[in-house]
Amino acid sequence: MSNTTMHSPVSLFGTELKNRFVLAPLTRGRATQSRVPNQIMGDYYEQRATAGLVIAEATVISEEGIGWIDSPGIYTDEMVAGWKSIVDRVHAKNSKMVLQLWHCGRSSHSDFHNGELPLSASAIKIPNDQIHTQHGKKGL
Repeated sequence: MSNTTMHSPVSLFGTELKNRFVLAPLTRGRATQSRVPNQIMGDYYEQRATAGLVIAEATVISEEGIGWIDSPGIYTDEMVAGWKSIVDRVHAKNSKMVLQLWHCGRSSHSDFHNGELPLSASAIKIPNDQIHTQHGKKGL
């Protein structure tokens, strides 16, 4: 494939992308404990909006889905407003953006859930796994 092709527009699911470059999602943990998308996250995504499509980092869909330190959420009005600000900045650069939705399930830890077990479709532990919590790595 030539560079000309990579830089040319493409249609994806009925949406025109300005080029064929895609930023893959990366779990970054910059939202702080409030999980509200913030200025530093907006700066990061705006800087990468040369890609035709920006896929945001893993974003928890509910309190029960939390399982990573300082990951952003999308389940309160404040979180939605934070993401809207970021998406507006990416759109201003003529790029498209989508969120990677996330629920950590059994790979979470009770430290994220006030001592309660994580909500999961399975009660089977992940063998030999440790979860990175705000208090360091801990076994399930």
